[in-house]
Amino acid sequence: MVSEMKTASPAARRRNARVFRRRPGPGAAARSGSRRSHVPALDGLRGLAVLGVLLFHLGDFPGGFLGVDLFFVLSGFLITGLLLREAGENGGRIDLVAFWGRRARRLMPALALALGSAMVLASVLGTAAMARFAHQDAPWVVANLANWHFIDAQVGYFQANPTRVFTHLWSIAVEEQFYLLWPPLVLLLLRLRRTAGAGAVAGVALVGALVSVALMALLVDPMDTTRVYEGTDTRVFALLLGALAATPAVRLRVARLPGPAAGRLALIPAGLLAAGWALASGTGQIVLFRGGLLLHSAAAAALIALLAHAPASPLGRVLSRRPLTVLGGLSYGLYLWHWPLILLLDHAGPRLDGWVRTLWLGGLAVAVAACSKALLEDPVRHRARWAHGRPGVLAAVGTLAALAALWLVLPLIAPTASGAVVDVTQLSLP
Repeated sequence: MVSEMKTASPAARRRNARVFRRRPGPGAAARSGSRRSHVPALDGLRGLAVLGVLLFHLGDFPGGFLGVDLFFVLSGFLITGLLLREAGENGGRIDLVAFWGRRARRLMPALALALGSAMVLASVLGTAAMARFAHQDAPWVVANLANWHFIDAQVGYFQANPTRVFTHLWSIAVEEQFYLLWPPLVLLLLRLRRTAGAGAVAGVALVGALVSVALMALLVDPMDTTRVYEGTDTRVFALLLGALAATPAVRLRVARLPGPAAGRLALIPAGLLAAGWALASGTGQIVLFRGGLLLHSAAAAALIALLAHAPASPLGRVLSRRPLTVLGGLSYGLYLWHWPLILLLDHAGPRLDGWVRTLWLGGLAVAVAACSKALLEDPVRHRARWAHGRPGVLAAVGTLAALAALWLVLPLIAPTASGAVVDVTQLSLP
């Protein structure tokens, strides 16, 4: 999944710098393709990010929620790199329909399965409140607006977690909104600034990130940080900093560093990330919203850019170890499944504590994610011809129709999903 281009020589750097200044010849795509290389260290970073989130939701690592920010930066970096590479290979053109088709094949099958399964399991295994909220929240998840739904409903992220199986999907909604809006903007900038399009992308990414950070500091409410924690406008800076790191304005400067020097330099942002994860104790810390998350995302962007340039550095080799890269490959499915499984099995499963609980629930989540990847995600992405073109559109429409039918029928089968039954165990005295 992670495929990055590494500049290998001064001549290659000069060609890369000119990529948006002239229309490439017939052999440009082949030359660009030859410079691509996989960066397992970035898979390892993704593995660390999902591990942090998993341990955070299991209650074992208070700073693990920062894994979401690392996800954001990685996504901005990788998606923007893909867009700029495609533009460079095709004379400034980006096929937006094909891009969104690839995103749909990557994200929709696993999300649909996890969403439908969680609704059913919440009705069968969960409390009445879990079933009711799952039914109420599901349409917003499908529409990729879950974050704004939770903000509008004044659903505090941490306060609502014990009763809502989809609260973790606010971050998926933020990423999906970014995937919808950022590629057309990149294409527009490349067309408006034919001689310096990539520079314009870098400038807009930087300015957009600064505006987003300013909004976060301005809008934060110390009593409830949900608005700025989940709002697309106040969180997009992490994605944009990742995007900035993928532009030639940054990558060509990083490429001037000798590999060993870049590897040593990467230890600085890695240390900042480690310190942030160790010291953070939840989103109630107001310092996070007045510079803390910005520093974390900037450090993540710097680390990613340096690792992409020097993947063979000692840190890169550590992050490229198979357990981390395998976990990184499972990260999307693991992120989708882990919270519903934790919530529902804590309620209906065996009563376990400590690391026994962690190993049981964490191991089960990894196993489910592995099955999702092997049996659904990879086949649809890589081997299913029907997932492309018009058959793919029909398959997507059919999937949405099936989810809608489940949403309509489930309250008839399990009345608690509609809120018809009140779960007295969820009531409390004023």
